[in-house]
Amino acid sequence: MLLKEGEIRIPSGCAISGFISRDGKRLSGSDVVKSISYMHDRSNGLGGGFAGYGIYPEYKDLYAFHVFYNSNSAREQTERFLDRHFDVVNLSRIPTKKVPAIKNEPLIWRYFVNPLPTKIASSQLDEKEFVAKCVIRINNDIDGAYVFSSGKNMGVFKAVGFPEDVGEFYRLDEYSGYAWTAHGRYPTNTPGWWGGAHPFSLLDYTIVHNGEISSYDANRRFIEMFGYKCTLLTDTEVITYIFDYLNRKQQLSLEDIAGIIAAPFWSELEAMEKTDPEKAAKLKYFRNAFSSLLITGPFSIILGYTGGLMALNDRLKLRSMVVAEKEDMVYIASEECAIRAICPDAENVWSPRGGEPVIIDLSEEGKRKCL
Repeated sequence: MLLKEGEIRIPSGCAISGFISRDGKRLSGSDVVKSISYMHDRSNGLGGGFAGYGIYPEYKDLYAFHVFYNSNSAREQTERFLDRHFDVVNLSRIPTKKVPAIKNEPLIWRYFVNPLPTKIASSQLDEKEFVAKCVIRINNDIDGAYVFSSGKNMGVFKAVGFPEDVGEFYRLDEYSGYAWTAHGRYPTNTPGWWGGAHPFSLLDYTIVHNGEISSYDANRRFIEMFGYKCTLLTDTEVITYIFDYLNRKQQLSLEDIAGIIAAPFWSELEAMEKTDPEKAAKLKYFRNAFSSLLITGPFSIILGYTGGLMALNDRLKLRSMVVAEKEDMVYIASEECAIRAICPDAENVWSPRGGEPVIIDLSEEGKRKCL
């Protein structure tokens, strides 16, 4: 029997792509759209999205909230909440373009805000924790409202559609940033809907992910003990909260977090004890202390954050990922073709080992330009 497109499950589907200029050059969003378009067949039109860093230099000290609304009543309720908790400096619809392939779009608004000092003081929280709790409260308590981006000088743009259509819809050629990530979705176990498209974001952390999380329920139950709420019907959401919890709240390095979510096997740790007992002891502690944050199942992810990107495979490397360099640029993608599409003469092309993070931060020059 012949199988038609859409009638067979593609377990290795989904595509991820991203790049960063270590020297802080701001690059057009059209480049990341072109990159992800070369992996068109890895997605099925049920989700595409992008994250750009350094895209709002004129508002770089304000939190940029991107919000989906199902109705004007949800918008009005959310705006009343924002007015009580934030100084709203600017608000508007996010500019979009009519694209035939993008249908049934919600109301899409953008707010540049500062948390009110009196509210922070009365909450007895630091600023980032206050903002994160406000975002979670809106998403959990206001029916028909979803804050899908909430960092400073960055933004997420996502929809139901192929990623190249999503990029055209959001007019990404009009934005420029020092780092971009992209995702083309092929949902296998969860629905395709606007909120469930990647990237997932909280504050300045964003995640694009290819794979499936078989440990999702254990990961979710652990992270929800610390105030997070997984409401978006997609397993990837929990990875974003894990990074926020471990990096921002627990102050663990990205290398240490990689050792938690893509932990070495016990047999590897036993062998490591003979050559590097101190490292082995630390990783054993992480495996015991954060056992519920071990992510099992195949995955490749790109984490975006203010000032950098991180790429990570699962320990068995069951999802493809390629990294390349050219001068100050670093490129990451599911397939090399997505890199060559925008940098034909890329150099130092390699596939990272399973469980070994690739972390790229802005240079000191880049930090002076962008942060």
